[in-house]
Amino acid sequence: MRIKIALAGNPNSGKTTLFNALTGSNQFVGNWPGVTVEKKEGGLKGHKDVTLTDLPGIYSLSPYTLEEVVARNYLLKEKPDAILNIVDGTNLERNLYLTTQLLELGIPVVVAVNMMDVVNKNGDKIHVKKLAEELGCEVVEISALKGTGIKEAANRAVALAEQKKAMKSVHTFSSRIEEALNAIEAKLPDSVPEEQRRFFAIKLFERDDKVKEQLKPVPDVEDIVTAAEEELDDDSESIITNERYTFISSIITDCYTKKSKNKQTISDKIDRIVTNRWLALPIFAVVMFVVYFVSVTTVGTILTDWTNDGLFGDGWHLLDIGAAEYADASDAYSLERTKIDAYLAAAEESGIDVEAVTEALDPETENPDASAVTAFEEEAAAAGIEGTAEIYNDEGEIEETFPVSLEDFQTAAQAEEPDPANYGVWVPGLPGLIKSGLESINCAPWLEGLILDGIVAGVGAVLGFVPQMLVLFIFLAFLESCGYMARIAFIMDRIFRKFGLSGKSFIPMLIGTGCGIPGVMASRTIENERDRRMTIMTTTFIPCGAKLPIIALIAGALFHNAWWVAPSAYFVGIAAIVVSGIILKKTKMFSGEPAPFVMELPAYHWPTVGNVLRSMWERGWSFIKKAGTVILLSTIFIWFVSNFGVVDGQFQMVEDLSDGLLAVIGRFIAPIFSPLGWGEWRASVAAITGLVAKENVVGTFGILYGFAEVAENGWEIWGTLSSSFTGLSAYSFLVFNLLCAPCFAAMGAIKREMNSAKWFWFAIGYQTIFAYLVSMCVYQIGMLVTAGSFGVATVISLIVLVAFFYLLFRPYKESQRLEKEVRV
Repeated sequence: MRIKIALAGNPNSGKTTLFNALTGSNQFVGNWPGVTVEKKEGGLKGHKDVTLTDLPGIYSLSPYTLEEVVARNYLLKEKPDAILNIVDGTNLERNLYLTTQLLELGIPVVVAVNMMDVVNKNGDKIHVKKLAEELGCEVVEISALKGTGIKEAANRAVALAEQKKAMKSVHTFSSRIEEALNAIEAKLPDSVPEEQRRFFAIKLFERDDKVKEQLKPVPDVEDIVTAAEEELDDDSESIITNERYTFISSIITDCYTKKSKNKQTISDKIDRIVTNRWLALPIFAVVMFVVYFVSVTTVGTILTDWTNDGLFGDGWHLLDIGAAEYADASDAYSLERTKIDAYLAAAEESGIDVEAVTEALDPETENPDASAVTAFEEEAAAAGIEGTAEIYNDEGEIEETFPVSLEDFQTAAQAEEPDPANYGVWVPGLPGLIKSGLESINCAPWLEGLILDGIVAGVGAVLGFVPQMLVLFIFLAFLESCGYMARIAFIMDRIFRKFGLSGKSFIPMLIGTGCGIPGVMASRTIENERDRRMTIMTTTFIPCGAKLPIIALIAGALFHNAWWVAPSAYFVGIAAIVVSGIILKKTKMFSGEPAPFVMELPAYHWPTVGNVLRSMWERGWSFIKKAGTVILLSTIFIWFVSNFGVVDGQFQMVEDLSDGLLAVIGRFIAPIFSPLGWGEWRASVAAITGLVAKENVVGTFGILYGFAEVAENGWEIWGTLSSSFTGLSAYSFLVFNLLCAPCFAAMGAIKREMNSAKWFWFAIGYQTIFAYLVSMCVYQIGMLVTAGSFGVATVISLIVLVAFFYLLFRPYKESQRLEKEVRV
């Protein structure tokens, strides 16, 4: 039989680091049965028959959060063979509170005191042997980060598990409480195992309803509990809490020697700066700016450009061999094409029909008609056509103009497009390889279109932004592992409390930067129902990983990778949360004081490279799996409805996407988005398909704007997209997609957490309407300021803006009522 060992500990105690070190790649991630809390299991390295289960990070075995219930149910019902309890040596008193409860379960416990390297560095001393005697269990010193002592801790847990002996708790409370507990134990049914009778007695004394559900029959102990409460003048739960800390304090006195009580640690010195009342927010803003700037605009862009233009584009030169020579040849060819376009434009303005010659000179045309070129040249010579070519810089501004004569046109028409394979070592991209493979098997045209223009263009457009996401996830994993993210929740508590939320509301939002689903689920830790609902409604305003491709696409396509676009998207989300919080808290549905926020701040430490990369990969792989399932199916559907339609009364494949079913649907809904500046059918459709999965926005653009067909260089890709957007309408589009209702999966999480159809639809409606109004204000007021444009939508936007300000600054009735009560 396999040995089961449970890994238990407080959040930020180093539990995840220890689990990763003990299991390595032998991990299995899923969900606990019936709930959405993540479950991690892994095979213990060096022990084929040992399974290590990583319990959720908890502070106690009380039934306040779903994580605590899940952990307690596992320990009581699954009965692992041993518990490896990891405690933070720098915060021993707080961590031992959970330890005292674990020792009451009758399961063998090994206490692993973590962060001993930090304890020793501070000059403090933990007397391990004395601590083991006081607790009545084995205690081992470890450093999960550096890997010291972890094998010994695991081996001791395995040895205890193999003995199959129940452990009896040695710690006791005051005589009056012990008397009450003994009386309750005597009333417990015989079905309760001997080693767990003390645990059940304590929980019944605390009036734990979840424990009562596990007992048949439930003993009546109310008179015993009430008598103790009256005698000690306190409620039963507080009595037990005080008893535990009294016991822990006596242990700390004997087992923990501090070098200097007044000496500040390195973490304390850092916190004096990063949690400073005036510096905290500017530092946070700078940190997040750097994170998004590097992820989207610099390092991330370099990697994404290679993915889009190389892997999912035409291909790339291996080790850049021949890349410079090909670039020069390509620039020269582009100059010749510019001359052709300029001369044809001048001829068309003179009334000459250029359709035939344009088709003949198109590099994509098979068997071009040379006679069409000759006929055009004769007609142009007779008319004396003279063209003017314009050269643009990277910002889209005219850099140079020069005349184009007939001779220039004729020379340019003879130029051949350079083949990158003729320069250096050329590796073809996936579209080219797939196309060659399909042509070699004489694939049907419709199937070739589905694969290339649907699947490759759609999914490829999304996967092309994976490098940027991985860079972002590395930053976030580092900030979480080093301890800074915990400080952010503490910092934001000061701000959030001013508009009715506690710092607990910011924790789901931090988690939501990876994915909105776990962010929404993290709201369970908020006890206050009103605060929890408001947190659920606003958490998805924070840009998640799935929205990053939209941000990157808009930044690259219409703002030439401007440095401010990506960071501004993050701060738009923060602003939306703040504004929503202030407005909603002033309504009757959400009024009331926020729940108190208490959080343990872990010591700063350098995270291991392995942990950061593992966290990055878990988030990134989750995104890639979604691209291979939901987004794949979505792109197939989008390709089908965009390429098929009713023509002359028959349902058939269309030559022009504007004749497809998707275009019909898009033109029907497009007027809704016209006040937002992007009432064009392709943009409107992309916003709707984004409800299935936010990545679909980019995938839909990839299909409808033909990214796969024009992937020769970035300028041509963005040029096709810019035909539907201006800079202002593009930012309006970005804002709407950042703030509107999230993807279907996140909607499902909201529905589960709200546990009410009414509240679910209220949340989705609020998010969508809020996004629409903000996006409209961005575009309409932006047009008023930049172009002096004024219309009905402008008036409505100004009214909405005034309403926003009124709701933000109108008096808070709850505060006025409390102020009156204080005066009285």
